[in-house]
Amino acid sequence: MKDNYGREINYMRVSITDRCDLRCIYCMPKGCEKVSMSQILTYEEIERICRVAAGLGISRIKITGGEPFVRLGCTDLIRSIKAVEGIEEVTVTTNGQILDRYIDELKDIGIDGVNISLDSLDPDNYTYITGGGDLAKTLNSIELSAKSGIKTKVNCILQKGSNENELFDLAGLAFRYGIDVRFIEEMPVGEGKLKAGISNNDVLKRLKERWPDLEADESVHGNGPAVYYKRSGIPGAIGLISPIHGVFCADCNRIRLTSQGKIRPCLCYDTEIDIVPALAGSDEDIAETLRRAVLAKPESHCFNDAGFEDDMREEKRLMSQIGG
Repeated sequence: MKDNYGREINYMRVSITDRCDLRCIYCMPKGCEKVSMSQILTYEEIERICRVAAGLGISRIKITGGEPFVRLGCTDLIRSIKAVEGIEEVTVTTNGQILDRYIDELKDIGIDGVNISLDSLDPDNYTYITGGGDLAKTLNSIELSAKSGIKTKVNCILQKGSNENELFDLAGLAFRYGIDVRFIEEMPVGEGKLKAGISNNDVLKRLKERWPDLEADESVHGNGPAVYYKRSGIPGAIGLISPIHGVFCADCNRIRLTSQGKIRPCLCYDTEIDIVPALAGSDEDIAETLRRAVLAKPESHCFNDAGFEDDMREEKRLMSQIGG
């Protein structure tokens, strides 16, 4: 499928739950608002949407949340989507707190990649950021995933006054485990509007000062907009995802499906296309809804526009509620 600007849309992020089961700083002070199971898509509905999407050219699926593994049967859904004709890649994003229970099964399924969120290597700071998470559990999951041979990526968001002093320790995980560690610029979405992020331009400058042998890595690491750097002869790479200081909207290839059945063309705006009514009809009804969502993609986000904070179109919900 192509949008109005000629971009090929072949990637869909699928949120299967709003739940994190942790009161992370992105959800504080009251945590995530829970919704009943009756309000979220069934696995059968998600699989059907993915099957129709595959027929339109969507070949890559990311399972996300909330925290996907808090929903029972998550791996069954992954297995089902992997079997859909036309789907070439299925990956999952997780906080890693219970990932260790599923490593062997994910390996058996043939998962194409696991992204693990980790914003601190200090146990107390990690507990604060995640609202009760256990750092040891996530580090264990990272190690198990890396050793299993599953393509493993660690996602970090640096914030001023919080974890910016941990840059080198976090980046060093790439070379310790031979994995990708990506630094994602904080986006002003939901609680992110209240926090001061750090430019990846500054991050790269500091990284090169620490590792002068860091060089651009032109190899393909995945579906997203990360720019990667590596050290000669050392496994692992550092990625930078820069939606604010390195706008990549011209190459955006994705749409998002929320757990409650809303198709989101862009993370910046609150525009949604409800796919639930189409589920009562034919596959063509679903296909038409997906086409409308793709054609609703804007040319670019407006994070850097003057007056953005006052723009009534901007997204006001939490990342966990819209699938990040």
